[in-house]
Amino acid sequence: MSSRTLGRSAGVTNPRGPAGGAGRKPPATQRVFGKNPLGALLSAPYLLFVALVFAYPLIFAVYMSLHDYFFSAPGATVDRPFVGIDNYVEALTDPEVLRSFLNVGVFLIINVPLTVVLSIVLATALNRVVHLRAFLRVSFYVPYVTASVAVVGVWLFMFSGGGLINTVLGPIAPDPSWLINPTLAMPTIALFVTWKQLGFFILLYLAALQNVPNELYESASTDGAGPVRSFFSVTVPGVRPATVLVLVLATITGANLFTEPYLLTGGGGPNGASTSPVFLMYQQGLQQGKPGFAAAIGVVLVIVVLIIALLQNRFAGGKEQ
Repeated sequence: MSSRTLGRSAGVTNPRGPAGGAGRKPPATQRVFGKNPLGALLSAPYLLFVALVFAYPLIFAVYMSLHDYFFSAPGATVDRPFVGIDNYVEALTDPEVLRSFLNVGVFLIINVPLTVVLSIVLATALNRVVHLRAFLRVSFYVPYVTASVAVVGVWLFMFSGGGLINTVLGPIAPDPSWLINPTLAMPTIALFVTWKQLGFFILLYLAALQNVPNELYESASTDGAGPVRSFFSVTVPGVRPATVLVLVLATITGANLFTEPYLLTGGGGPNGASTSPVFLMYQQGLQQGKPGFAAAIGVVLVIVVLIIALLQNRFAGGKEQ
């Protein structure tokens, strides 16, 4: 009988564990704060910010959606009965709510692919510019930092019935015009948002392009690849993590669409063709006094956006296989 067998039969165990100390429990501080307590301490303010600004409102929204909730004066005690999923049933069967989700779906189908394509192409071009590089980068970024109210007036002038675009198009201009056309209102808003936010996503891609080794372009050039081939074989795979980030951010931003339809179409017009779920939440929750119903719309929107973001992260290559 071997010594190992004798040890087992006698009930003798190795106090250091089978791997020479691997079975020893880490200190309590390490179990709570990880291997780097200083890192946990430095990240604590941001975690507190996330908890207060994002987690608490979301939890409170879920609570509101499950009750017949309404706003009251500070300090007043009112009865807010539990209604279960009644608000969700009402939201998912309301034609106006379903249309708002369809509207924002149309917006995302136009805005997100256009944002990704234009951002990566323009960032690649700007990365190769030698002269006036700073000026061009700032020029693309200016619309993003400009208040929407300031630039909406320009777009209203351009896309109105007698505006610049219709003047150029002449007899082929749409009638009714862009922003009062039920079919073209939301695509026009999608173009506006794409143009306004493009500078931010270009900067993301410019930062990602700095991490693509020049040796890969040199190797592709040695193999006979031209600019187009190098773009698809080197640039696009090299900035894939940035592409996933742009996809997710553009989707989240588009799903929370509110300011643009409110300003461009006078509040979801024409006849609800540009109403977004967030704008509908504003109408139902604040103007019509149904915050529980509005909260249910918001929770559904969060779930839909989360599912879309997970699918984008999975299929766009943002997760290591």
